[in-house]
Amino acid sequence: MTTDVTAAPDATAAADVTAAADVPDGRSRPRALLARRTALAKRVPRWWPLPTCVLLGALAGGLYGVASTPEYTATSYVIAVPTEKSDPSAALGFATAYGRVATQLAVLGDAQVAAGVPLRTLRSSVRAETSPDAPMVAVSASADEPGKAVRIANAVSQALILNAKQTKNDTHVELQRLSRAVQPTGPSSASPTVTTLVGASAGGLLGGLALLVRPRRGSDEATAEAIDEANATVPAPAAATGARGGA
Repeated sequence: MTTDVTAAPDATAAADVTAAADVPDGRSRPRALLARRTALAKRVPRWWPLPTCVLLGALAGGLYGVASTPEYTATSYVIAVPTEKSDPSAALGFATAYGRVATQLAVLGDAQVAAGVPLRTLRSSVRAETSPDAPMVAVSASADEPGKAVRIANAVSQALILNAKQTKNDTHVELQRLSRAVQPTGPSSASPTVTTLVGASAGGLLGGLALLVRPRRGSDEATAEAIDEANATVPAPAAATGARGGA
């Protein structure tokens, strides 16, 4: 009976030591996580963000090009003509001034009825450009239909001519229509092919930036070595000694 009683504590202590040895040390967990991360990184190519971003960008650009409504642009031209009492060189300056007036409320309000669209649409779809070499004003209009774009451009240019006629006696310059807007043969907005290429280029740029900022594999190995050195300097808890003391 004495032998059995003495052997029982020894068996319990041995079991405690074995259990303590099986429980992973908390300081070894970062090492295990880094080892798993390094193994996964070795299986996956380091340059995987680049083709992934290119494909995603091309897909997004293609979907945008297909889903967006095509836009058509028509342009009407008017020219500033000096009267007999005006200096011919003054027509160029007045053409620049009328180019700025073409998109103002006074002209667009007069063109609203002929254009058949609300004033808000005119303000967002009409633009005017002038030339530094010729006294000419180009009035362009964009719309989702070719006929609507032509109607808006001609209506605004005609309203601009009428506004210039009211001040002809003071400016000694009048506007005349040089060319009416014609129906465009194709949309002026980007095609799905162009938007796909733009999306792929943007995705490639983002993928390249991701490769530049992502950490290298060598940094993980250096971190693991640093953890090993730190664990070597700190003594592990004496589980076996505690088990003997309890026995």
